Amino acid sequence: MTFANSTYLPAWLSAARCLLMTLLFAIASGSLPALAATGHVSEANLVLPDLGDVSLVTFLGGTSGWTLLSYGLFVCFGGLVFGAIIYRQIYRLPVHRSMAEVSELIYETCKTYMITQGKFLLILQALTGVLMVGYFYVVQQLPIPHVALILAFSLVGIAGSFAVAWFGIRINTLANSRTAFASLTAKPYAVYAIPIKSGISIGMLLISTELLIMLCILLFVPPGLAGKCFIGFAIGESLGAAALRIAGGIFTKIADIGSDLMKIEFGIQEDDARNPGVIADCAGDNAGDSVGPTADGFETYGVTGVALISFIMLAVPEPSVQVQLLVWLFVMRVMMIVASGISYLGNQVLARRLYGEKVRFNFESPLTSLVWITSVVSLIITFIVSYLLMGNFALAGKAYSNLWWQLSLIITLGTLAGAIIPEVVKVFTSTNSKHVREVVTASKAGGASLNILSGLVAGYFSAFWIGIIIVGLMTGAYLMSQFDLTAVINPDYTKAAMMAAVFSFGLVAFGFLGMGPVTIAVDSYGPVTDNAQSVYELSMIEQLPGIEAEVKRDFGFDLNFKTAKFLLEENDGAGNTFKATAKPVLIGTAVVGATTMVFSIVMLLTSGLTENLDKLSLLHPPFLLGLVAGGATIFWFSGASTQAVSTGAYRAVEFISTHIRLDQVVKASQKDSKKVVEICTIYAQKGMFNIFMAVFFGTLACAFIEPFFFIGYLISLAIIGLYQAVFMANAGGAWDNAKKIVETEMHAKGTDLHNASVVGDTVGDPFKDTASVAMNPIIKFTTLFGLLAVEMAVGLQAQGHQATVLALSALFLAVNLVFVFRSFYSMRIVVKEEVR
Repeated sequence: MTFANSTYLPAWLSAARCLLMTLLFAIASGSLPALAATGHVSEANLVLPDLGDVSLVTFLGGTSGWTLLSYGLFVCFGGLVFGAIIYRQIYRLPVHRSMAEVSELIYETCKTYMITQGKFLLILQALTGVLMVGYFYVVQQLPIPHVALILAFSLVGIAGSFAVAWFGIRINTLANSRTAFASLTAKPYAVYAIPIKSGISIGMLLISTELLIMLCILLFVPPGLAGKCFIGFAIGESLGAAALRIAGGIFTKIADIGSDLMKIEFGIQEDDARNPGVIADCAGDNAGDSVGPTADGFETYGVTGVALISFIMLAVPEPSVQVQLLVWLFVMRVMMIVASGISYLGNQVLARRLYGEKVRFNFESPLTSLVWITSVVSLIITFIVSYLLMGNFALAGKAYSNLWWQLSLIITLGTLAGAIIPEVVKVFTSTNSKHVREVVTASKAGGASLNILSGLVAGYFSAFWIGIIIVGLMTGAYLMSQFDLTAVINPDYTKAAMMAAVFSFGLVAFGFLGMGPVTIAVDSYGPVTDNAQSVYELSMIEQLPGIEAEVKRDFGFDLNFKTAKFLLEENDGAGNTFKATAKPVLIGTAVVGATTMVFSIVMLLTSGLTENLDKLSLLHPPFLLGLVAGGATIFWFSGASTQAVSTGAYRAVEFISTHIRLDQVVKASQKDSKKVVEICTIYAQKGMFNIFMAVFFGTLACAFIEPFFFIGYLISLAIIGLYQAVFMANAGGAWDNAKKIVETEMHAKGTDLHNASVVGDTVGDPFKDTASVAMNPIIKFTTLFGLLAVEMAVGLQAQGHQATVLALSALFLAVNLVFVFRSFYSMRIVVKEEVR
């Protein structure tokens, strides 16, 4: 199925899209004279310093910044090779053909989904590209080759998100069957080692690819064009991540709910081969829990870097300081790849010694040690490298000998967050959590009702504590920034104190991502463990004639079906927990990093903090109204994404319940399974299209209504989005693992208690895997895309076209509300008898 022949893009909408593109280009053209007259400086106008100029600064005894960073390219290539080697190792692991066939079927289904999404992404890119062409070609008056290069990097951003996501599903669908087969040995270590090996392969390849692209822009694109290429790249990867996150989240939860509810209706096992929804559920595990997070991680790492680069260029006037901070920042990013690789290898040696021969251990333990080892190694490397690069920092003949450790400490606060936040999340979502066990206890007497209420309580409390931790870390960063960093960042002390604080917030976000490969690895652990259970059941290996003798002959071990199923279920609980731990880290990064990006827009609107500062106040009504509007958008988005899941799941349940065959059938037909996949794909794309278009035009509307209204809108979007996302993610995690406890510890499948826990889990599905996780790329896409939009609005206003700006804001708002309306009322559940 392709976008063009689907039922949700009628001919009038295609025509409207063409007219819209023309309108956007005209808007960009109209803002040219005013922008030229104001002479303002924004992210897109930045000229990067010459990193190869040794007269500005040298490192490590005379090495230029350009030469030092060029060595980072080899580290990035090393990271790619690291990922490729592990991929090859997983591919060569033993697996029975019955399980390999199932994993290949899942992969083929995922391939079809990804190809469809790729076509859809190109359409969305065309819409965004029109505004970019108008802005860079007409407003900035760049020559066509330069505009083409910027657009090319925008496509590289999309392609990067798409490619690493594709790699993720490929290696995960190899690892799932290998994990399922390894469980038959009744030795738990391999059941842990294969998913984390798959995860670190994704993490190393993802971060290395993203950093390689950014280094190529920094080193090989002319300094006057590099800033614009960074913006193009960031917009592209944000677009890709937003679309893949939203669609993947909707797809996976439609399939998951449709499959889960059959357990209650027909009293069957979770991955019963007779259930046509199971293949869609397995594909959804990858679409939502692999594709989405991988694209999101790629975008998060890139956009945070672009935000920090932009800040350095806007806030720091001294070229030598710019070079020192840029080189330091990128060397630190390179070393984080090294830190993650060392930590993974060291942790695997430790885990093998501790757990290699055990018949049972807590699967969370080696994952937890990996996170903490990486945090400690990253901390040590941060201080060593900072000392080597900035230990002799001097400006205007004055030495600032404390700057290196103060910057290191700020980053360390973020690195610690990457370890502390997962520990707090586990308090509310782990199978060992008292909160999760309270959900189970409440369900015993109160059924699904108290199950849901207890999960909501866990989500609310988790949002409070994680918010407090982030505030504490950012406060520490702010206090530490008010010393040497303030002294060197800007000669105007009043501005410098504020700029240093904002930069420190960005560095906290950078520290969050310092363990990027490991954060992605533990997140990717979940879809493999989830799929492994399904592959085991769908392979029907227990029913194969002569299977014991065949496995003994070909693989050299005795089968243990009972222990295998127990290990897979228990490991899935660990996967659920660590999927939950990664989400607040990425969400927190989006919010903290957005602070730095918003500052760039503030610099634009205040002419470098010299005017209009009174409008950044609650006493300025548009700013206050923007704060209110941002919060409203978060709740619309939560509802719209959940609505798409709800309606799609209704259709999936409707189809599955009328086509499932439990008598004289051992496995659902491929035709029925494909139909469920089609239902999931249709509603995922329909929901994504409505949501993305509403976000796109909502951003334009808010940027054109009033610039400081837009600032308030962005701030509110980030802060309220943080709490809503963490609440939903952790409530969903609590419900998910409460069900896991009922299944693995209490062995209560098929009971009323189990039914209650399944209901709670289906409520939590769109909470944790759809609405919450997609807020991260939505926040960053709105901020990046809004940067261009607000510049156009400012240009038109400066030219005296206030009425035109207001008229356009009204038009954009009207289109936004059309898609808001469609996201609810065109997605309603309609009983078949009512359809005409």
